[in-house]
Amino acid sequence: MTDSPMAFVATNDLVAHTRGRALPLAELSATSGVGWVPADLAIDAFGHLYEPNPFGALGDLRLIPDLETRAPLPWPEGTCDVFLADQTLPDGTPWECCPRSNLKTALRRLLDDHGLTIMAAFEHEFALLGPDEEPVGPGAFTLGALVGGEPFGAAARRAMEAAGIRWENWLPEYGPGQFEVTVAPEDGLRAADVAVLTRDIIRTTATMHGQRATFAPLLHPDAVGNGVHVHLSLWRDGQPVTFDAGGLAGLSSLARSASAGILDHAAAMLMFTAPSHVSALRLTPHRWSAAGSFVGLHNREALIRVSPVPPGADPSRAYNLEFRAADSTANPYLVLAVIIHAMCDGLDRQLSLDSVLATHIDDAEITPLPVDLAGAVAAFEKDEVAQSWFAPDLVETVLAVRRGEWQTVGDLDLVERCRAYAQRY
Repeated sequence: MTDSPMAFVATNDLVAHTRGRALPLAELSATSGVGWVPADLAIDAFGHLYEPNPFGALGDLRLIPDLETRAPLPWPEGTCDVFLADQTLPDGTPWECCPRSNLKTALRRLLDDHGLTIMAAFEHEFALLGPDEEPVGPGAFTLGALVGGEPFGAAARRAMEAAGIRWENWLPEYGPGQFEVTVAPEDGLRAADVAVLTRDIIRTTATMHGQRATFAPLLHPDAVGNGVHVHLSLWRDGQPVTFDAGGLAGLSSLARSASAGILDHAAAMLMFTAPSHVSALRLTPHRWSAAGSFVGLHNREALIRVSPVPPGADPSRAYNLEFRAADSTANPYLVLAVIIHAMCDGLDRQLSLDSVLATHIDDAEITPLPVDLAGAVAAFEKDEVAQSWFAPDLVETVLAVRRGEWQTVGDLDLVERCRAYAQRY
């Protein structure tokens, strides 16, 4: 005998953990949802609820499921369908601190102010560990490493397909036990939904196979890191507007201004896109990650990489920008929201992009990124424009969680700190 079908109504929080409530699938309501608590937003990656926070013991919310996000998860017995949700006040109005609702706000700004929409795709790297916590699948990029990840890999891909996720590539990466999954571009909100579901499907599938998938930025200070690369393209009236054959590096004036906006706010954005106390360790030269605040032509150390166009593809449709300073300790909705807000600021001010680096970083002067999360927090607190993108209560809670998490990991050495995050992600 198996359990009756179950629904899990979920939100992804400030530390990118998917939290929510389960109920019988037959009792799921798209209008009333399930109850939730504002202070839950102040829980950090290690399960600590930080006080003071703006909410305390007061207030009530509802998690209203978006039925189009339904994702059946691998489950020991019976079935469980995950539904991503918006957090609303009891009267049904959006809660200003809901990450998913904040992305909707950013998307509306892009459309209302500039007539633009965005297509995006989150590219994830993760490490697969066996019961002994050792990496599974030897050999960078090899067929043997791909085989070593089975049958977990096939099960994860089937589960992604069942959730409506169009995966494009599944490959063994450079690091021990490291894999990468790329997915097809979707409209902005769906792209972030897919990012949340992809992580949870892969983690759940690994657990079902007696393994563990970790998306932590680093398993060891000297290890190859796990990043999240966000591919972006701008569209207007259903047509792509990122490419211009006569523009700098093939970028249209819109794409150049949007990119300049990201560069202008890059340091502050890292509080949302690379928010753990090990994230910044990846963002240094010669780690094939974002080594500085610049746009690079086909350069994997750029903050914004102009991606190559596949042979035979229409460049107007294939041209995209890749934001490379994100990882899976970051909430996908807030990652995309800060990117879009920064792009909008660049478009509002018609900022110009003066150069695109077409050589190695050793041959150029680049603007470094903050060396730690404290530097990113300080940059955000100095950036009044970036602060204006979010409600004061959300900003206060983000700051409390980021600083509070230091109380758990601040006294650990880098090896222990990486290990602590690897256990939580």
